[in-house]
Amino acid sequence: MIKRFIIAIIALAVIGGGIVGFNLFRAKMIAQFLAAMNSAAFPVTVTEVVPGTWAPGIEAIGTANAAQGSDLSTEASGIVREIRFAANDTVEQGQLLVQIDDRQERADLEAARATEDLAQITLRRARNLQQRGVQATSTLDSAEAEAVSARSTVAKLEAVLSMKQLNAPFAGTIGIPRVEVGQFVSAGTVYATLQDRSKMRVDFSLSEQQAALVKGGMAVTVIGEEDGTQVAGSIIGIDPKIDPNSRLVNLRAILPEANGHLTPGQFLRVRVHLPEEKDVIALPQTVVASSLYGDSVYVVREETPEGSDTAHLVARQVFVQLGRRSAGMIEITSGLKAGDKVVNAGQNRLSSGAPVTITTDAAATAN
Repeated sequence: MIKRFIIAIIALAVIGGGIVGFNLFRAKMIAQFLAAMNSAAFPVTVTEVVPGTWAPGIEAIGTANAAQGSDLSTEASGIVREIRFAANDTVEQGQLLVQIDDRQERADLEAARATEDLAQITLRRARNLQQRGVQATSTLDSAEAEAVSARSTVAKLEAVLSMKQLNAPFAGTIGIPRVEVGQFVSAGTVYATLQDRSKMRVDFSLSEQQAALVKGGMAVTVIGEEDGTQVAGSIIGIDPKIDPNSRLVNLRAILPEANGHLTPGQFLRVRVHLPEEKDVIALPQTVVASSLYGDSVYVVREETPEGSDTAHLVARQVFVQLGRRSAGMIEITSGLKAGDKVVNAGQNRLSSGAPVTITTDAAATAN
């Protein structure tokens, strides 16, 4: 009985050991099989790091203004007798725009001219008599004073008449009339706006730190917000004073190539072009990933696994230091070198050390 019990125990031990040994053997073989398998490589597109020219700039918001533009107002009061322009007319410098009733002033001028003529005749007679010695010097002096007074009166009335005629101070496009024929206007009444849209300027502001980088003559580019119109210009003025309330500096740029493409008062985006810099590494902003640990990119490198003779492409996460941003590009100040291949599409599926293949098909990186 004891002998059979012992034989049963030995049989059970052999069977149990065989099962355990088989499981260990199977686990080892599975591990070896998985180790021998190559992980699927992720398709990515890359940008090669090439130091180039960096064109830095300063972005601002500005307002378009005509190089010559003003609201025209009357110099004298009176009844509007005639309006010689319509809205959006192109007028020439000196063109008569509005005539204010000047009948009384013209009558006064005729009387003053008659008085001047009489004063001149009296003066000539006094000089002739003085030369013949039959008239006192004081009489000649009085005649000369009367002649001067008469000329002054004529000149004064001519000036008053000129103020009744409202002429264009410069050529440009005139706006909607703000007065009507028969309306009484007082001095200072605005009757229209006149804008020379052939030459425009833009006024904008920068922080005192940014303004310190700007000098007169620097190139600028303005972009219209609505239609994307781009016009080039240059800085012509920088205020020597910083606004104590906003801490901003006012600047002005001339836009000689506007050619009527901009409207006074229009909202504009302004870019001031700073001097170019050489050998700067700049990449598209989309290649950079930011996290709590810092800013990083994925760089494709060729590596040979330990125990293998075949090199493979893998993506390695590299932390970088960022600099300035401009026109969708970002400056990399450290972490990369010339020749590095930086992943620019497909990096959302990567982890450091993941195998990759380089492709030129951007659509493949999204699958």
